[in-house]
Amino acid sequence: MNKPPLTSPTTDTATNPQSTQPHLLKTLTELLSRDRASLEALTPYVKNLTQPILLSLLSSKTLAQRPNTLLSFFKWAQAHLPSSLTQSPLPLLSLLPSLFQLLKYKDAKSLLVSFIRSDRQHTLHSHILKPNNKNRGGLKPLLDTCIGAYVECGQPHLAAQVFSKMKRLGIQPNLLTCNTLINGLVRHPSSHSISLANQVFKDMTSSVLGVKPNSNTINLLIYGCCLENKFRDALDWVSKMEGFGCKPDNVTYNTILDALCKKGRLNEARDLLLDMKNKGLFPNRNTYHILVCGYCRLGWLKEATKVIELMTQNNLLPDIWTYNMLINGFCNEGKLDEALRLRSEMENLKLLPDVVTYNTLINGCFEKGSSSKAFELVDEMNEKGVKPDAVTHNVIIKWYCKEGKIDEASKTVGKMEESGFSPDCVTFNTLINKHCKAGNMGEAFRMMDEMNKKGLKMNSVTLNTILHTLCGEKKLNEAYALLNSARKRGYFIDEVSYGTLITGYFKVDQADRALRLWDEMKEKQIIPSIITYNTIIRGQCHSGKTEQAIDKLNELLQGGLLPDEITYNTIIHGYCREGQVEKAFQFHNKMVENSFKPNVFTCNILLIGLCREGMLEKALKLFNTWISKGKTIDAVTYNTIISGLCKEGRFEDAFDLLSEMEDKKLGPDSYTCNIIHGALTNVGRIKEADEFMSKMVETGKLQDHPLQSEKEQSVLTNEVSEEFDASSIAHSEQINELCTQGRYKDAMHIVEETTQKGLTINKSTFMKLMDGLIKRRKSISKAAQ
Repeated sequence: MNKPPLTSPTTDTATNPQSTQPHLLKTLTELLSRDRASLEALTPYVKNLTQPILLSLLSSKTLAQRPNTLLSFFKWAQAHLPSSLTQSPLPLLSLLPSLFQLLKYKDAKSLLVSFIRSDRQHTLHSHILKPNNKNRGGLKPLLDTCIGAYVECGQPHLAAQVFSKMKRLGIQPNLLTCNTLINGLVRHPSSHSISLANQVFKDMTSSVLGVKPNSNTINLLIYGCCLENKFRDALDWVSKMEGFGCKPDNVTYNTILDALCKKGRLNEARDLLLDMKNKGLFPNRNTYHILVCGYCRLGWLKEATKVIELMTQNNLLPDIWTYNMLINGFCNEGKLDEALRLRSEMENLKLLPDVVTYNTLINGCFEKGSSSKAFELVDEMNEKGVKPDAVTHNVIIKWYCKEGKIDEASKTVGKMEESGFSPDCVTFNTLINKHCKAGNMGEAFRMMDEMNKKGLKMNSVTLNTILHTLCGEKKLNEAYALLNSARKRGYFIDEVSYGTLITGYFKVDQADRALRLWDEMKEKQIIPSIITYNTIIRGQCHSGKTEQAIDKLNELLQGGLLPDEITYNTIIHGYCREGQVEKAFQFHNKMVENSFKPNVFTCNILLIGLCREGMLEKALKLFNTWISKGKTIDAVTYNTIISGLCKEGRFEDAFDLLSEMEDKKLGPDSYTCNIIHGALTNVGRIKEADEFMSKMVETGKLQDHPLQSEKEQSVLTNEVSEEFDASSIAHSEQINELCTQGRYKDAMHIVEETTQKGLTINKSTFMKLMDGLIKRRKSISKAAQ
């Protein structure tokens, strides 16, 4: 039997909607009840649809069995009805019960998420929290789903208030709801979110709600503890798990292991791994990856390699991620041969190197100075069908810029575009950095204009490059002005921006300005990295305020940062500079207990400190112990001990070390020659001093290094300081003039004064002086004959 045709809205309906509302509701309900209901047929009724009719349709028991029709109608209403009707949460709240009744939870949540994201006034949240004791059974699915929706929208604190309403009404939430809320709170960047997550756990497990947690619940709380570096609390949760009827699993241990490794607390990580095995849990692939990553981050490559061997023994073959991480670790340590060996090992295991593998190796080759090998790898990539990406091109451009081959770098940019990759911010920043270092600021700004034309927003790297150049030229006022105006020009100011300027102020002995800038950075809630902390620590140590530097070390530890070798070495160096060698050793020993691995720079700092304080025997003991353990030493190590021996007049021991130094191909350099020559001269053994220097020059053992004082051997970086450049040039010119006049003894006195002041002398000046002294000695010898 055919249904009677539906009537269109009449003039009477438009003029007197109240009298026809029941009729209109019936008409629209019948229209939507058709098997193939057409929403276009609703268009003529738009002007007559009021909120009561809309709410009645969405909550209609007749339409409740047609959830797809209701969903379509709801979306149609949002598109065609006035916003005054659809922006209210009431239509959505009218629709949801029907969806929950037919278990359409996914659709319900999707609608809630969509509404919440546009609900800036939180009107839905206000409606949900209103006291409503009716139909508690119907409230449960609504509140459960709302919690998940608010968490998905990044508003877990609003979700927590919905959870509190469930607690007040005694409505038990689902376990999934509780876990979703705890997860959202733990991961939310707020100072009290994690404590709120713990309160949620306490409430859900109370007698009022009685929700039984599972391992995932407690794993989330453990993750929260790790985020706050509360490792003891995390381990306490592990021991409490059985009391809640669940057991620790791999996720439990991997969460804590990952956090410990990131903080460099490898000894604790080892203990936890042992506890994991004792509980009958076997490390999985993720466990091993965490350990490899942790060891590589600290440069403990032997340990990382052992972890991979252990993986293989436990029938877990390393994958490409494992190898790429280890290869990166070896490249960072400059151990290119080992990195390349790993690449071959990958291929033997049928693991094909990917673009990340090649990019890592190519960059490692360039950093090591093996450019020919780097380009061989580029060719090999193409041969093996591994397509170079933007990173590959950027690595090559960086090397060309480093070598001063700006034309080649520009050609590579062209090749990059031909390959289908547009130059990105990294490309332009590399080129801008090169132009800045070359003092070509005009070209640097031209490149910045080109970035804008290509639609690339200048980022913090661009800004920091310019700041670095200005600070290097000691134009600190200009740099500070640029920093202040940067935000208005669209830059994102980061901790590197501040750190660059802080370093600049410390270099010109404006420690107060540097510290004020540090405070300004913290006030703006810009979180310092370990590099920025190292900058401030180095500045304070250089200013003779090592104890204040210790305060900064404690601050960074409390902030969850991991100090590196530079941090520790800087503080040890600070104590030694202040003559507090015992404190330096105490600090060193304490840090070793916390997984710090001393390197050659640490050794050199301590040796110089001991020798400077006249503790030669202790220095020799440290020197011999270091060598007996097979640890790395360098020219600075030998020069420091040779200098100490010469000052004590122990020339035979000094010459023995000089021979050992030559055997190990570590020198001698101009610094070695200067300390021995100066020491012999000071005790009146002039002839021996001249003969020694003649021998060094004639045998070509003086390497191409400037003559350095002990003060200028940078024990932290092995780089020569530029602090006294102007004075060094002046002294070098004075020595040159004296040599030209044949006044070699006077020139030698200037050399000794220069050395005592801690200045450097140009190599050519030094060679000119040595050549003059040799000729003078030969002429005296001939006259005596």
